[in-house]
Amino acid sequence: MKAAPEWHATARQFFKFGMIGFAGFIVDTAMLYFAIDILGFSRIGAGLFSFPFAVTATWIGNRLFTFRDAAPMAPAKQLAKFAAVCAVGLIFNRGTYSIVVSTVPFAYAHPVVALLAGTSVSMFFNFFAARRHVFGA
Repeated sequence: MKAAPEWHATARQFFKFGMIGFAGFIVDTAMLYFAIDILGFSRIGAGLFSFPFAVTATWIGNRLFTFRDAAPMAPAKQLAKFAAVCAVGLIFNRGTYSIVVSTVPFAYAHPVVALLAGTSVSMFFNFFAARRHVFGA
């Protein structure tokens, strides 16, 4: 069966994407709390502040690890394409984050909970969009 190897390759890439996503989540969380605790940003403002740091970290990881066999592309062009995909994913990610942090008292006290919810919601979209439109798999 030809479908099985392609499915396995996609699953393997998705697992790698998730590993890189976890690293990006750590960067996102660190920058979120930096913005709240050190810079004095609101929860929503901090969520927007931390997002570009997470995008850059995950682009680097996905370029070097998840999609390292993808067709070569100039780094600046690829980062711009990845950022565009993530900008659409931002609607799902930070939209969910904003709703959760604004309506759930526990998540307001611990914004990482809302961040995890937003990241989870956008993960599938970001994977398939990046795979197709950025890394050309």
